[in-house]
Amino acid sequence: MDLKAIKTFQTIAKLGSFQKAAEELKYVQSTVTIQIQKLESDLGVKLIERGRKIQLTEAGRVFHEKADLLLRDIEYVQNSMDEWQHGETGKVKIGAIEPMALYRMPKILGAFCAEYPKVQISIEINNTKNLTQMIKDGELDLAICNTPELDHEILFEPLLTEDVSLLIPNTHHFTRKQDIYLSDFKNERLLLGAFVCNYRIHLEKSLIEAGVNPQIGLVVNSMTALKEYVQSGLGIAVIPDVIIGTPPEGMVKRKIADLKVGVVTGIVRKANCLQNSKAIQRLIASIKESA
Repeated sequence: MDLKAIKTFQTIAKLGSFQKAAEELKYVQSTVTIQIQKLESDLGVKLIERGRKIQLTEAGRVFHEKADLLLRDIEYVQNSMDEWQHGETGKVKIGAIEPMALYRMPKILGAFCAEYPKVQISIEINNTKNLTQMIKDGELDLAICNTPELDHEILFEPLLTEDVSLLIPNTHHFTRKQDIYLSDFKNERLLLGAFVCNYRIHLEKSLIEAGVNPQIGLVVNSMTALKEYVQSGLGIAVIPDVIIGTPPEGMVKRKIADLKVGVVTGIVRKANCLQNSKAIQRLIASIKESA
């Protein structure tokens, strides 16, 4: 069935005249006649009784009622596609590492969702390695994570460098030192993130380069949770500043003098998916602006 023919039929039913329908739709009358004949042929039923005054057949009355619902649905679909093309609707699947997902993304998404309330966003919180694989597998549209192992399948665009600090109890002997160095960690009980955590990898590499074989006291698969374990006296931890914020009661935040470089965080996308939807493009622009 031709959508234009259905709209023509509905206009005839509303106005009661082929000529008036042609005038409203800006067709010549012969076009209206041809459209209705074709529609009746497609349906295999007669819809309109011609005469001095046109009337709908019983089939025409049924079709008129159902066609209204059809046209409303089609209009809804067309409007939805227009909104999608303009980036006002759609679905975006984001992956993010813990510091970004918990401490930066709420603010970024708050502003974005206020401007584009019809865009549906889902967030997967995971580590950089897993998020990168999910990008490759097409399970995510983009991921915000630390620098991944780069290859031809993905693109990485740096956004910011997350600074880290040492979190210790205010009774720890480090609080009496003017400067803390990596070499001072030689006999300290360290609390660390998971093995695949880039913050842990960065710290362990720096310690080894400083000649320190760290004593691992506890491994916790959450950078945020490390604060609570330090506060419970289970050891000390190097944690991103964005997670520490204002140190909890009884805790002290100190910089490590020779731990110069933080961990880079950026956007990972699939290399062959550069033509993202408008919604994804706009979200990426919002993330970049905030970062």
